[in-house]
Amino acid sequence: MTMRCRCVCPEALDELAPEDARAQRSRRDLQRVHRAMRSLSILKYAVSRLRLTAAPTRILELGAGDGTMLLRLARALKPRWVGVELTLLDRHRVVDSKTIEDYRRLGWRVKAVCADALAWARRPAAECYDLCIATLFLHHFVDPDLRVLLRGIAAQSHAFIACEPRRDGVASLASHLVGLLGANAVTREDAIKSVAAGFAVDEIAAAWPQDENTWSVQEFRALPFSHCFIAARQGVRGEHP
Repeated sequence: MTMRCRCVCPEALDELAPEDARAQRSRRDLQRVHRAMRSLSILKYAVSRLRLTAAPTRILELGAGDGTMLLRLARALKPRWVGVELTLLDRHRVVDSKTIEDYRRLGWRVKAVCADALAWARRPAAECYDLCIATLFLHHFVDPDLRVLLRGIAAQSHAFIACEPRRDGVASLASHLVGLLGANAVTREDAIKSVAAGFAVDEIAAAWPQDENTWSVQEFRALPFSHCFIAARQGVRGEHP
């Protein structure tokens, strides 16, 4: 059952300094949360639904955190995607040298950028990415800011995948049980807030730039607890298999 409306509140991890031990533990917790949410399988499925005509060579991840979620996707996609130039954008500089080296071993060139996503979205479009990805990130933004962010994404990318918390009763129940994964207090608190700020039905599509009629969009529930949105410019998608 869908919870009635989004409730966006600041999350504890966002308020902690990157070097804070609680933040470091919470980022490790998120790796387990992603596994419980089957985020990798969902991202792979979203990529397949995009049906790109060519493998992307320039990829941007917004709200990339420590970069390990996309690293798992990069490993899963090898050898189909090679020679990728990857930009990991986050407000905090938390991508470590080991993660960067792991990308390089896959043949991906990686750049970690410390920047605010809304500032990035508001700037004049200077670059264009083949694919933009956001995982557990869009739900941090109230609706007016979400519209700004999505407009920036549409202006600076050819395809977009978002994997977010699903705002319903099942996900809400699960958010109260993340302590069973060994999560600390920061992660337990943020999990509940994340679901309350999550998405249902076609809420992301409603915030997508309405004047961008050159885009094909899809929004769907992804079991067990996620909500997905994908968009591709016409001509970027391939034919149905």
